[in-house]
Amino acid sequence: MTSADRLPADLTPDTEHRGLVGLLPAAARPFALLARFDRPIGWWLLFWPGAWGVALAGGAVTRWELILWLLLGSIAMRGAGCVFNDIVDRDLDRQVARTRSRPLASGAVSLKAAWVWLVLLSLIGLVVLLQLSLSAAVVAVASLAPVAAYPFMKRITWWPQIWLGLVFSWAALVGWSEVTGALSAPGLLLYAGSICWVVGYDTIYALQDREDDALIGVRSSALRMGRRVRLGVGLFYAAALVLWAAAIWVLRPDALALVALLPVAGHFVWQVATLAPDDGAGALRRFRSNRFAGLLVFLACVVVGTPWPY
Repeated sequence: MTSADRLPADLTPDTEHRGLVGLLPAAARPFALLARFDRPIGWWLLFWPGAWGVALAGGAVTRWELILWLLLGSIAMRGAGCVFNDIVDRDLDRQVARTRSRPLASGAVSLKAAWVWLVLLSLIGLVVLLQLSLSAAVVAVASLAPVAAYPFMKRITWWPQIWLGLVFSWAALVGWSEVTGALSAPGLLLYAGSICWVVGYDTIYALQDREDDALIGVRSSALRMGRRVRLGVGLFYAAALVLWAAAIWVLRPDALALVALLPVAGHFVWQVATLAPDDGAGALRRFRSNRFAGLLVFLACVVVGTPWPY
């Protein structure tokens, strides 16, 4: 039985020709797929920590344009990250049923063209970088090293999800430092909580590939947790909530402020309670639901961080 035969019929394939991507000219479509423009969940997950940082720092209303710039930067840099990841992983991707249709793995895009596309997306990120203050720009540029190292982590550690957490949460530091002018305890705690959140949701995502990853020697937290994956995800989500609560407490030491986290806590309970590790399609739905979880945390940060007139 091949890995393709093992792919459940209802599991969403890794690349999809749908939505706006489906309206693009045939020549442009592989490049959109290479940057995962057909999978907006990725840039939402990259964007939300930055929006949290701005909101918790009190800039949700006064710095609304910064939130939009961070959204554009998330779309561009997530795309650039995906292109770089596929350049590094193109040989591995050919061996996994869910990823063998990716443009580089399938040959729809040449390696040279992928590098050119990576540079163009990075230039959009540079435009966003120029909108930031010097201190926030320095914080943003410091993310490039962990971003470049991420694709190699699955080859050397059972916990590449932690490294992804470092990368995908970085915007929280950028948003916080841009509004406040410095990195301080609430922003750092917000960042640490986001890392735990990323480990939780990306472990859920990795459940789709456990069998193929085991066969080709790729490591992941989903494989490391084994039968205790639900417990593991639950513990990381709990750690995220504790760290976010600490960030809120440092900023506003009022027990009532912590109530703002109850909606996202309830959402995490639903994810863990209904997670079936052997149900790939169900795991994908719960992974994607973290776009809503990010919104709930953003609303909590708006409620706590915004100086409301009383």
